[in-house]
Amino acid sequence: MVRCMILSPLTPSKIHQLPTSIQPFKFNHTTNSSSISSFLPKSISLKNGNFEYPISLKSNSSKTCVFCTKAVLYETQFPKVGAQSFGSIPAHQLLHVVENAAKVGAQVVMEAVNKPRKISYKGLTDLVTETDKMSEAAILEVVRTNFKDHLILGEEGGIIGDSSSDYLWCIDPLDGTTNFAHGYPSFAVSVGVLFRGRPVAAAVVEFVGGAMCWNTRTFTATAGGGAFCNGQPIQVSTNDLVERSLLVTGFGYEHDEAWLTNINLFKDFTDVSRGVRRLGAAAVDMCHVALGIVDAYWEYRLKPWDMAAGVLIVEEAGGAVSRMNGEKFCVFDRSVLVSNGVLHPKLLEKIGPATDRLKEKSIDFSWWYKPENYSTDL
Repeated sequence: MVRCMILSPLTPSKIHQLPTSIQPFKFNHTTNSSSISSFLPKSISLKNGNFEYPISLKSNSSKTCVFCTKAVLYETQFPKVGAQSFGSIPAHQLLHVVENAAKVGAQVVMEAVNKPRKISYKGLTDLVTETDKMSEAAILEVVRTNFKDHLILGEEGGIIGDSSSDYLWCIDPLDGTTNFAHGYPSFAVSVGVLFRGRPVAAAVVEFVGGAMCWNTRTFTATAGGGAFCNGQPIQVSTNDLVERSLLVTGFGYEHDEAWLTNINLFKDFTDVSRGVRRLGAAAVDMCHVALGIVDAYWEYRLKPWDMAAGVLIVEEAGGAVSRMNGEKFCVFDRSVLVSNGVLHPKLLEKIGPATDRLKEKSIDFSWWYKPENYSTDL
């Protein structure tokens, strides 16, 4: 397997109330406008039964890259998570819909980002906003307009669609809801699609900036096709020293043994690295690894919608993905470690044994959830 290793410099967008990285395009599929117009932001219009979204449809498939074999060195130790086949749907078509769906959800979020929040709770501290639900509804409309028979797993709506489909869409309409509710970066819209259980296409729209000056940047990837940010190829860092690394982790809402173990890992790596950050949005954390601005990220207790897009983006940027004990990863797992690859074995020297001790205490690390009757190649 070879990797794109050229980085084109990114020119920062001007900070603006609206996402200047999103450009207009026309979505050519017709659908019933009454089913979606009630929750679409004003910046999305309907014309002659067609949607007009301020979103770019540029395909990444025409990018020219220079390849090398750096990733091959650790690829056999940490097996690839990306799908080996796209099935009957071409890669560019899947990416087209994945990116559009994520950006439509992001438009809903952008419309609400500086307005008062209507908040409810799924748990003591696990909150959800009306924006989460509206974003997911907008994303679902795009997916189902294009692929009526595909299976969909959404954070808010659960499982819908045909369980006999080879394709499973994993949708997080607002990753980092707590950050969004407080107007604090980071948060994102994440959409990934699996073919027989393995990621084939992914898009994450990250909100950057802050209150009254929000902007976005969009990460995309296809299996074997490289990773991109705003259309420019990206790659992971080349740092091979833990003491020179900047790391990221996360903590779930269950304050159990796994949570306590990660508190200790946080302390251990803070002592020996340049620092450990906790941003609160898994998809954003993984995209930052892919972009090369941090060197690794790990977390227990994630869900498929948290990981499906991010792990593919990291892998296609030249990184490595595994469970937190180093075993082969899939998106139904309960732990993930992503890194620039060269640091992966060194990080596992601490993270692996800590995770194995949790398994010895009968902490459940079986698959979190796989839709019934959904067939995989895992």
